[in-house]
Amino acid sequence: MTWTGRVRRRPLRLVLLALAILLLVALVHFGGRIIVVATGYVAKTVCSGVFVMGRKPQSVLDEEIHANDPGILRLASADVDRSGGTVVSGLLGLGRRTAVFREGLGCTLALGIAPRDLAARGLPVPGAMRATVRTPWPAPAGAPAAPLDPAAVRTALDEAFAEPGPIPSRRTRAVVIVQNGRVIAERYAAGYGVDSPLPGWSMTKSVVNALVGVLVREGRIALDEPLRVPEWATAGDPRGAITLRQALHMSTGLQFSEAYGNPLGDVLWMLFGTGDAARFAAGKPPAAPPGTRWSYASGTTNIIARALRRAVGGGDEDYWLFPRRALFEPLGMASAVLEPDAAGDFVGSSFMFATARDWARLGALYLQDGVWGDTRVLPEGWVAFSVAPAPAAPDGVYAAHFWRRLGRDAYAPSGEDGIPGDAYHAIGHEGQIITIIPSRRLVVVRLGLAVGRGAWDHAAFLRRLLGSR
Repeated sequence: MTWTGRVRRRPLRLVLLALAILLLVALVHFGGRIIVVATGYVAKTVCSGVFVMGRKPQSVLDEEIHANDPGILRLASADVDRSGGTVVSGLLGLGRRTAVFREGLGCTLALGIAPRDLAARGLPVPGAMRATVRTPWPAPAGAPAAPLDPAAVRTALDEAFAEPGPIPSRRTRAVVIVQNGRVIAERYAAGYGVDSPLPGWSMTKSVVNALVGVLVREGRIALDEPLRVPEWATAGDPRGAITLRQALHMSTGLQFSEAYGNPLGDVLWMLFGTGDAARFAAGKPPAAPPGTRWSYASGTTNIIARALRRAVGGGDEDYWLFPRRALFEPLGMASAVLEPDAAGDFVGSSFMFATARDWARLGALYLQDGVWGDTRVLPEGWVAFSVAPAPAAPDGVYAAHFWRRLGRDAYAPSGEDGIPGDAYHAIGHEGQIITIIPSRRLVVVRLGLAVGRGAWDHAAFLRRLLGSR
């Protein structure tokens, strides 16, 4: 080989070496993020499963994690310390994450704070935590609707708990049906019952709607005022004009990825990779002028949840007890737990647990126009606002943190024909759904672990229930 040939090859080797280093750095960076999200998800899920739901660790691992993800999550460990109220997860010794249980607040990932310090920052139990009494179901105003056909109800329940194939994918855990102010039917999977708290995932967004409504009724927050988010306070920042109404309509214009299949996407990193969900979401850049584009974003709800803190006033205890005092106690939702992040703000997009009956109580509040018994919980006109189609939502699919349609690709693969036009829904991941049908004086709750598109066809279930199939 000539000297010239060696000189020519040296730059090529340097380029290849540089590319290899860049590739290695990228693999370490992105691989590290994937591991952190994975271990954060496992630690948080097992912690809430054990300490909030009262289940055995292996049961949570088998049902929530291993059955849903046959890949990397199977390699993650989960070490439960019952006396300390913690769960530590790691993946082959990497990415260790700790979730901490606090009475009345559920489980929180210790991100940006030591687990011991997070555990010490809690409610003064039991002094601040008076017991929530299960109030009677109030009879709805007006004439009762025609009762559902008992045979149709049994058929619908049988189908709800059956599996369409040899591999369980529907995995219904609970169904509660309330009509004319009373529970007319309910059923639970083996191992679950009337006292089993279950996750609502994005049904929690509709709880945030209710909490906003309470503050509007009390005159402590207004729909058409800017949200006054600290990250948007710089003069000229277009995000500073975003109003609470636009946020409830999912029309902030912020750039946010709701792709759950992407471990590097915004929503999973917000929930399991950062300890300050609202700050992460508020840091996203604008992609469209406020109010002009609809885009479903869990980050938006967490921005609202943090804004509630300013409206409530006081310290952490006032904020953390607000949902209980303003909503759960009046409705008798004794099982309800709304979990905060490490920054102390509620993860209003995703992290609430309640029994199926207590989720039904939330639906009954909206069925009764925001009134529970003799108490007006939500302001007059709030329910009408909450279920009116958002101006920027395509085909009126979405309202104000409630859904007007189930969606053909999600929970209505068979179409929505046969469902009354006044139906609306709170919908969460894996088929958590509250359906409210005012014309039938009906609230239907379905909770489960449906995996894959079409695994739970809620529209078909409602048609069977209503006898309109």
